[in-house]
Parts: sequence; C-alpha cells; structure tokens
Amino acid sequence: MMNIFRLLGDLSHVVSIFILLLRLFTTRQAAGISLKTQEMFLLVFVTRYLDLFTTYYSIYNSLMKILYIGSTAYIVHMLRFQEPFKSKYDSANDPFLHLKFGVLPCFCLACLVLLVQYSFDVVELLWTFSIFLESIAIVPQIVMLQRDGEVENLTSHYVFFMGAYRALYILNWIYRSYFEPYYRHNWIVYIAGTVQTLLYVDFFYYYFISKSKGLPMKVQN
Repeated sequence: MMNIFRLLGDLSHVVSIFILLLRLFTTRQAAGISLKTQEMFLLVFVTRYLDLFTTYYSIYNSLMKILYIGSTAYIVHMLRFQEPFKSKYDSANDPFLHLKFGVLPCFCLACLVLLVQYSFDVVELLWTFSIFLESIAIVPQIVMLQRDGEVENLTSHYVFFMGAYRALYILNWIYRSYFEPYYRHNWIVYIAGTVQTLLYVDFFYYYFISKSKGLPMKVQN
C-alpha cells in the first residue's frame, strides 16, 4: 500500500539516479564514482525484481522496477565500456573487494537464513540475498569518498539522496506496522535497512556541515 514515506523514498531513489547520470554527463568523467557500488546495486535489483516477469502489482510498481534495473545497468555499462567514462574511472581508488567481501558473504548468509527457516525456494533465496546485499552496497562508494577526502558537489547529493531513500523506507515500515492491519513484519528487512542507514550517518554529518557553511564537502578517513 502506498503512503507518503514510501512515495518520498521512491522519489529520493529516482532523484539520486538522475543526479548521478547528470554528474556523469556534465563532467564527462567518472572520478569519484564507485563502479563496484553500481555493480552491487544492479545485482540487488536483478535478484529482487524477478517477480517483474511473474506477478503484476501496478503500473507504478512495474515502471519503478524497470527504471531501477535499466538505469543502473546503463551506468555500469558507461563505467565499464563507454568512453570517456571507462578511461576516467579511477579503479585504483575503488579498492573494496565487493565479490569477496560483499556478494559471497551475503549469499552465504541468505542460504543460512533459508536453511534455518526450512525454506528452499530459489526466488525467496535471491530476494533475501538482495536485502542483505543492498545493506552494504554503498560501502565501496563511501570508501572511495574517504580516500578522495573532498567530495564533488553532485556526487555528495547523489549519496545523500540514496541515504534518504533508505531512511524514508524505515519510516514507511513503521507507518505500515501501525496503519495496515494485515502488514507482516519482516525482521530481516528491518535489520538490513537499519544497517544500511547507519552506514550513511557519518556521511550525513559532513554533508549537513558543508552545506550549512557553503563549503566543499570533505569526508574524513
């Protein structure tokens, strides 16, 4: 069911994507943007939205899923294969081993959860995996910003709106638990969402400090 917090969360997510695309197209370079974060988000969306091909909820729901998958896939393509972004992507400054310390542990954790629940549904496994992976997908981007020190303006807005999206979704869950009689609590989603939001806390602090003072944003290591 739609409510103001979910709507604002979705809007923040969409705004973050368009800000990132604007940043890439206006600067014509990819320095300060983590390809590994984008690849993790793409994997999140592909594994979570398999129901796009099996279940229809609403035109809004379908369009948002297509937007998330399509736009993130396009950004990954730009950074990996399209010039001048490919040659200007700073891979040396994007050191997080996302497959080893992100994708693999989250998949193993998802398998463990389903074994404990005595569930062996592949779609549910991939959905649970996507929840865990999304909670840490921003880590390579944050690591890159900490290594750079100073954060470009549009990049800071991109990360801020990504964090706002998840924080608003926590409010969405709280709202639904009070006002939807048949809402089913999912503690995996709650815990992963809280972890994801906490990862942004340090960034939010420096973001608000820099914007309030009108200074370039700097993130301390």
